[in-house]
Amino acid sequence: MGYYVMLTTLTDEGRKTIKQYPRRIEEVNEEVEAMGAKVLAQYALLGPYDFCNILEAPDDQTISRVAVELSARGTLHTLTMAALTLSEFIAGLEK
Repeated sequence: MGYYVMLTTLTDEGRKTIKQYPRRIEEVNEEVEAMGAKVLAQYALLGPYDFCNILEAPDDQTISRVAVELSARGTLHTLTMAALTLSEFIAGLEK
């Protein structure tokens, strides 16, 4: 399993949706899990991004499918990055 950081920004349509129905965010998390990824943590942000999501997925293909599916809805834009734990990073350097 790999870890991923997904930064999202809402579109005008996305902002309207969560203003009218804030719980939609939790429903999307359930949909992400149905696509094979797990939401480990989620934060609302102030600044250029609206949300930071920490996800776990079996591979890059799964997280790519999640990012494309979510973006294709027209309610948000994503920036997704693979992440390593510090222990994984250090172990890679010590090889």
